[in-house]
Amino acid sequence: MSSIAFLDSSVFLHAYLTPRRSLTKKETKMKEIAKAIIKEVEEGLPVATSTVHICEIANIIESRVSLTAALGLVSTLFSRENIDVLVVTSEDYKRAILIARRYQVSLNDAVAYLKMKEEGITKIYTFDNHFKNFGDIVILPGEILP
Repeated sequence: MSSIAFLDSSVFLHAYLTPRRSLTKKETKMKEIAKAIIKEVEEGLPVATSTVHICEIANIIESRVSLTAALGLVSTLFSRENIDVLVVTSEDYKRAILIARRYQVSLNDAVAYLKMKEEGITKIYTFDNHFKNFGDIVILPGEILP
């Protein structure tokens, strides 16, 4: 069993994106927590993520900020020794389809779960409620999700 946690794309997006509207108190707290998690990662906290989740981040940052910002972030993520980037294959996606159907989660959430199981990872940093559907992983920070 791994002691590291999986880092979901939702954490990056809450940390980096500028809101287009006023945030609720809960959303403001989520943004603050996301920034704190990213700061810990920048300071060396070991985490895992996947090529799929990095792609999700890049696409959204590119559309909301700029191509330059997206490429800079992706370059940084791949260069960090404390970030284990897990490769996702077409076979992983085929297996994830079954998981997504079973647990009623998005395909990329199912991919994250699949990769976590393969690596023995039991914790995930996320703000996505769908990860509760799995039931056998610890969601960090748990107190923010309803």
